[in-house]
Amino acid sequence: MDITIHSSFLPQDDPEAALNFYRDTLGFEVRNDVGYDGMRWITVGPPGQPGTSIVLHPPAVDPGITDDERRTIIEMMAKGTYGGLLLATKDLDDTFERLQAGDIDVVQEPTEQPYGVRDCAVRDPAGNLIRIQELR
Repeated sequence: MDITIHSSFLPQDDPEAALNFYRDTLGFEVRNDVGYDGMRWITVGPPGQPGTSIVLHPPAVDPGITDDERRTIIEMMAKGTYGGLLLATKDLDDTFERLQAGDIDVVQEPTEQPYGVRDCAVRDPAGNLIRIQELR
């Protein structure tokens, strides 16, 4: 089989804050920005990697989700326990320094983990945990 990851989905509850973080802070390209019924789905991705994208979507808008499930999703987002993403960089210290220049929520500074990776962690404006691992 020849399968690749084309898009991953992360919830966002403030499209402008999401754009500021993913486009302006992380440097991702905006590939699509679609509005419907007062909501926005924003597709972003790293420059030079057109086949890999993240779709930032309104939370809990699937018609199959119950009101109780919707409340749970919103509560989990507020706690930062709903969505997450693992990114990678060649220079973690430089990347972390650039991130700190913005207004971000730092969860963990660059750290050598006991399981053999060096990474840091931040939260995006919706509370999603973004871990950034150093490529070796």
